Amino acid sequence: MARKARKRRARTAPEPRLLRAWRRLRRWLVRGLAGALAAMLLLVGLFAFVNPPGGFYMLGEYRRTGAIERTWVPMADIAPVMARAAVAAEDANFCRHWGFDMNEIRRAIESGGTRGASTITQQTVKNVYLWHTRSWPRKALEAVMTPMVEAVWSKRRILEVYLNMAEFDDGVFGIEAAAAHYFGTSAANLTETQAARLAAVLPSPKTRSAANPTPQLQGRAAAIRDGAATIRADSRAACFED
Repeated sequence: MARKARKRRARTAPEPRLLRAWRRLRRWLVRGLAGALAAMLLLVGLFAFVNPPGGFYMLGEYRRTGAIERTWVPMADIAPVMARAAVAAEDANFCRHWGFDMNEIRRAIESGGTRGASTITQQTVKNVYLWHTRSWPRKALEAVMTPMVEAVWSKRRILEVYLNMAEFDDGVFGIEAAAAHYFGTSAANLTETQAARLAAVLPSPKTRSAANPTPQLQGRAAAIRDGAATIRADSRAACFED
């Protein structure tokens, strides 16, 4: 009888306080993570159809300068040569990956991190949802949201948002504002040369000018123009062209 009583007391003994606290914390962490993922999916789904109003970086630039130039245009009103030039300049395998270009990532690692490997999808996620400063939290969120965007948005939609969110000069956002700012034209009427020059300024828009290109920028623009023709010929532009 004494042995049975001891076993009964052992079975009904309360859990240690630390264990109860850990289980409670773990439960809240799981709920918080599930809520964060649900919010991400909601935002990704929303902007698959609704044009993003801006991003943290764009808001920061507006606060810094007091004004920005930006006019949203649908993909149908962007010259096809501009879309091809942007892809050729920033992410030639855009139509062939799921958000991460593993070949470019390997090359970046082999080069010691001296070259970038961000795809257009990653840059779009950063411009729309995240901030620009380099940090592990931002990279982690980018890694989670990039495949979400690839799964929900079409490639054409990703490129449309990218071209409308990218910065082309100090306070000049989006391809429509950039075309007017540099060449006094619209995104729909850009020539191959103009498109290649605009794509050439994308990595460093505050230090490069599409209207007054340096010899180095002219050389890069020429390479981009050739690359744009190449991806059209080998069907690497098929995913975003009608």
